[in-house]
Amino acid sequence: MSDLQIGLIVLGVLLILLVLGFNWWQDRRVRRKMQSHFPTNEHDPLLGAEQHGGGHGGASEPRAPATKVHKGAQSAEPRREPNFGAGSGSVAGASAAPAPAAPLAATSGSDQDDAEEVDPAIEAVIELTFGSPVRGAELLPHVQSVRNVGRKPVRIFAETEGGRHRARIHSDETYSRLQLAILLANRSGPLTAIEWSQAWARAQDLAERFDASPEGPEQQPVLEHAHKLDDVCAALDTQVGLTLLLGCAQPAAEVLAIARDMGFVHEGPRLAWMSDEGIARFTLSRSDGAPFDAGVGGVEKMNLLLDVPCSPADTRAFGRMVDVGRELASRLRADLVDDQGKPLADGSDVAIDERLQKLFSQLDQAGLRSGSARAQRVFS
Repeated sequence: MSDLQIGLIVLGVLLILLVLGFNWWQDRRVRRKMQSHFPTNEHDPLLGAEQHGGGHGGASEPRAPATKVHKGAQSAEPRREPNFGAGSGSVAGASAAPAPAAPLAATSGSDQDDAEEVDPAIEAVIELTFGSPVRGAELLPHVQSVRNVGRKPVRIFAETEGGRHRARIHSDETYSRLQLAILLANRSGPLTAIEWSQAWARAQDLAERFDASPEGPEQQPVLEHAHKLDDVCAALDTQVGLTLLLGCAQPAAEVLAIARDMGFVHEGPRLAWMSDEGIARFTLSRSDGAPFDAGVGGVEKMNLLLDVPCSPADTRAFGRMVDVGRELASRLRADLVDDQGKPLADGSDVAIDERLQKLFSQLDQAGLRSGSARAQRVFS
C-alpha cells in the first residue's frame, strides 16, 4: 500500500471522527438548551417520584360505596415553568380548578407574562423557534387544530417578539417561539407512541409553514415518563358513588328545579355541588347520561359521584355528599343506596371519610393535591 493510500485512509478516519465529534457537540448543546426550559424542582414530589421510579403506595380503597376507577395520570398544583428563559415567577391559582379553556385568540395581550405555563411533571414539550417573527393572526388558523393528539389534550404557549410569555395567542401580537405541551397521561391511559408521533407531525407541519426549527425530547424517555405518571395515578384514582332510585319516572324539569333549589349548579350535562373555591365537591347525573335540561322523558335513577382526586380535600367529603343525597331523596321521594344497591349503614359515612383522609394525604405527598389544576388535568 502506497504512502498516498495510507495518507488518504488516515485523512478519511480523521474526517469521520471530526463529524462524529461535531454531531455529539451539537446534540449536547441542543439537550442543554431544552433542559434549560425545564428547571428542576426538588420539592415537586411528582417529579421526584418520576426520577426515582415511583414508589408511592396505593390509595386506600373505602368499601361499600367506594369505587376505584380507570387509570389516570396524577398531578400537583401547577408551578412556574418553561418561560423561554425568562425570569422565574409564581403560577396563580395553584389550588383552584383549571379555568375553562380560553380561546386561542384575544384582541390584545398585556405587557406582563401570563401566569399559566407548562407543567413538566405532566406534560412533554415540543418547541418551535421561528426564523422570523410571525403574527398571531397568521398562526391562529393553523394552531386551532393542534388542541388534541389522540385522547391527550395539547396546550399552546408562545413567546412574543418582545419576550413576553403567553398562555394563548393574540391576533395582534407577533411571536418568536411556540410551545406545544402534550399531556403525558389521563384516564385514557399514558401517552402512546402514536399520539407522540401525531404531536411531532403537527409540529413539523407548523415548522414547514412558518420556517421554524422544532426541538423536543426523544420518544423513549417521554413514553417512560408517561407510564410512570400513569402508574402513580392509577394507584390513587378513586371515585365514590351513591344512587338515587326515584321509583317511578319524574319529569326532568321538576327534578332539575329541586336540585337547583338545593344549591346544585350546571356543569356540562351534570349538576355539581360546589366548594367555596368554586371547585366541584361532587356531581349529580342522570343514569342515562342525558342532560337534565334535555326535556326528553322522565328521570328514574340518578347518580351522585365524589371524584376524589378532582375534588378539594374535605374532612367530611363523603359525609357531606350523604347529607345532600338524603335531603334530595326526601324531596324527590326517592331511595338513597350505595353503588351496590344497598341502603347506607349507620356510621358508614364516618368510616369512609376516615379512609378518604388517608387518600387525600397520599395524593398530596405524590404531588397530586386533590382539586388542584394539575390533578384535574391528569384525572380527566
